[in-house]
Amino acid sequence: MTPDDIRKSFLDEMKQQGSVPIPASSVVPENDPSTLFVGSGMQPMVPYLLGLDHPMGKDLVNVQPCIRTGDIEEVGDLTHLTFFEMIGRWELGADPDTYKAQQIRRVMEWQVNVLNLDPNRLSVSIHAGNPDLGIDFDNASLKVWKEFFAAHGIDAKVEDEPFKYGASRGGRIFVYDDGENWWSRAGVPSNMPVGEPGGPDSEMFFDHDPDGDVMLHPAEGGDRFVEIGNNVFMSHKRTEAGFELFEKPNIDYGGGLERILAAATGVADVYRSPFFTGPMAWLEENSGKTYDANARAFRIVLDHCRATVFLLASGVYPSNKDAGYVVRRLIRRAARVGRTLDFEGPFLAELAKVFIAESETYTFVQDAREQVLNALEQEEAQFLKTLRSGEREIRRFMQNDVVTGRVAFHFYETYGFPLELTKELLEEEGKTITEPEGFDIAAKEHSVASKSASTAKFAGGLGDKSETTVSFHTATHLLLAGLREVLGDHVHQRGSNITPERIRFDVSHPQKITKDELAEVVEFVNKAIAAEASVHSFEMDKEEAREAGIEGSFWEKYPERVTIYEMKDADGNVYSRELCGGPHAKNTKELQQYGTFKVLKEESSSSGVRRIKAVIA
Repeated sequence: MTPDDIRKSFLDEMKQQGSVPIPASSVVPENDPSTLFVGSGMQPMVPYLLGLDHPMGKDLVNVQPCIRTGDIEEVGDLTHLTFFEMIGRWELGADPDTYKAQQIRRVMEWQVNVLNLDPNRLSVSIHAGNPDLGIDFDNASLKVWKEFFAAHGIDAKVEDEPFKYGASRGGRIFVYDDGENWWSRAGVPSNMPVGEPGGPDSEMFFDHDPDGDVMLHPAEGGDRFVEIGNNVFMSHKRTEAGFELFEKPNIDYGGGLERILAAATGVADVYRSPFFTGPMAWLEENSGKTYDANARAFRIVLDHCRATVFLLASGVYPSNKDAGYVVRRLIRRAARVGRTLDFEGPFLAELAKVFIAESETYTFVQDAREQVLNALEQEEAQFLKTLRSGEREIRRFMQNDVVTGRVAFHFYETYGFPLELTKELLEEEGKTITEPEGFDIAAKEHSVASKSASTAKFAGGLGDKSETTVSFHTATHLLLAGLREVLGDHVHQRGSNITPERIRFDVSHPQKITKDELAEVVEFVNKAIAAEASVHSFEMDKEEAREAGIEGSFWEKYPERVTIYEMKDADGNVYSRELCGGPHAKNTKELQQYGTFKVLKEESSSSGVRRIKAVIA
């Protein structure tokens, strides 16, 4: 099955069941200054989901190209893509008695009966409800899923404690709370303003390793359970009196086309799906290397070249700000990684020709072929020239001066010279980077430009200043304190991104954090939350604070007089004492309203840096 085959298959199946196909939108949104790119199939449909009449009716489907660049560095694993395609179905003003059943059955009939996905490899999630807010358990979705699995001879067990038991008890239908299975523009229902619509969702996952770790479950976000689709049932509206059901709810279904096709062809790796067959063959032939032996490098080059083709064809050209900066960043990263595949000169335009030739569905790409290739050739050639200049300059610098982390970042920012190549040049001379942490500090200070592509502009790592986000931010102080308590004083913050849905926290640590170590850290954080420690602040001179051993990251960005936040319980036990600019909860007991602290995932972020994703739920 080719990409065109699966696109046509979905649209034909939905048309047969009454849906009307609508054109895809550009990946560059119109009249929406809040985001640089269309990051989901739903994004262009928001006005209609909020009540505007769509000119083509109430039952609509399409295939929407999307760009997500919030964390380009994640590209290189089995499933992450910068550019991807989402299939979608929307029903505007649906029948509340039947809409969940009809939606789930439609999608599953297509996936199982047409694509031949093995139902024994499928798992789903549903919403647990929120009794405190008057939101019921999603029994309607549970009933439909039970019927679906039973029709295929499967006794689908319900796992209502997935974070505790994973899939070890044979769960097939996993029950999650607001943090995992609720959609609204404001996040969890407690954050929704009066008048805002939202609702539970029911996600679908393909199990690529049925004999794998039994403690894993769909919300882990790893390589075993890969999400292939999500049914959002926009059924609730927040009012002054609480949450009320819409008389005519909406449906928003979205599925990742590359992931679905990978599952349908029996592979976990989206880069082994037909979307990349031709470009992969070109890359292997012209590099003289194999994908198996160079998987991460191949993935980065393939993904970034593909995304660049669609962005250039959409009229986004390399520059030093906003969307243009993203294109420049993608081209430069692909060109740098190409050097590890023995490409000494420009090669991306030749690879782009393969992507363009296989993009017949998207006529605008075909029409823009020459502009795309010319822009790509010029940008890559200029960058490689700059890269060579950087190599000459850094070799000259190395003869007389010590290369610190900050110096290495200067060469990265000025010449686009990557840290890995700086290390290689130093190794040739028997040297190493001194004060290597300076690179991350300098990179953090420069993050305004590098993060400009994210769908929201984050300040200090916080997605917003809501009560939930502030509480989660407070928890990161406890998380860091716990990590230093368990792992050692070498652990320092290397970055964070906190939203009302989750915590993402990067720390310096040279190796994987074990499950036992994480368990100790989680115990430390929950003990501090249960202790109802007060959070208070005081000021010190910056140098005095450093000499006193106060924990802090990115010292250079702070003024000479700094604020220290301390968390201490009634018995005088100090759980955290750290330099920060705020804001924070007043007492750790405020965190108790969200539940208990849990680590969802621990993974590598970059060399010597571990990334932790966590929630309080």
